[in-house]
Amino acid sequence: MTRLFAENRTEPGSDKIQEQSHRHSGIYVKSAEEIAAMRQAGAILAEILKKLADSVEPGLKTKEMDAIAVKELKKAGAESSFLGYHGYPASVCVSVNDEIVHGIPGERVLREGDIVSIDFGVIYNGFHGDAALTVPCGRVNGKALKLIEATKGALRGAIAAARDGARLGDISAAVEKYAASKGFSVVREYTGHGIGRQMHEDPQIPNCTEPPYGLKPGTGPLLKSGMTLALEPMLTAGGWRTRVADDNWTVHTADGSLAAHFEHTIAINDGKPEILTGEMYG
Repeated sequence: MTRLFAENRTEPGSDKIQEQSHRHSGIYVKSAEEIAAMRQAGAILAEILKKLADSVEPGLKTKEMDAIAVKELKKAGAESSFLGYHGYPASVCVSVNDEIVHGIPGERVLREGDIVSIDFGVIYNGFHGDAALTVPCGRVNGKALKLIEATKGALRGAIAAARDGARLGDISAAVEKYAASKGFSVVREYTGHGIGRQMHEDPQIPNCTEPPYGLKPGTGPLLKSGMTLALEPMLTAGGWRTRVADDNWTVHTADGSLAAHFEHTIAINDGKPEILTGEMYG
């Protein structure tokens, strides 16, 4: 789930692991034990997210995806990070076509040619994992496939930039540069975020470099080992501006163009990025 609110809350169960984190440049730096706990949450998330992605087919109602998430969370002894968060009414976000993020599962029936963004968060033993992907529903057109691949590539670039000694703005610049090279726009009004005992921790992680939304390369907080981040580029086939639907959650592209969303939770570990939410998609 993209950074939308500045709320910190400690999840039940996180007290089982002694808090050893400390702040550097305002960002929590986790201990090896805390990162190990986040690996567990991430492994559960990855398994369920794959099942959700595999379920996408023409004729499926998006509420059926939420039912899958609920069932699998129960089997794993985990909870949804999203359900009830500021009143969000489901366990997973399902956003279709021009919907960027925060789509509420319901009666909508998926159709051949749709692209479906699935954003999912898991709490396990008091620690969060957060990840997203966009998948085609049946056969989709070439531009939609290029958008999906470009967003996936932007996430790869963001992950590669998240290294000990880099600046937060280097992540932002990597996303924007890759998106521009493929001819797509980056959503500016929603960001990635720190993550750990809370779903949304500092810092906010812009996907662009332009002020007031972004960070220039070489600027922003210094990154170091032990930081855990949810990196999530959102790209569109049109402009970057957005609008929020009447449900006060679903975010659309303002111009009705297609959107895609990919996300991984990572830790900077021994100076390098480690994906905590499964293998790189695709």
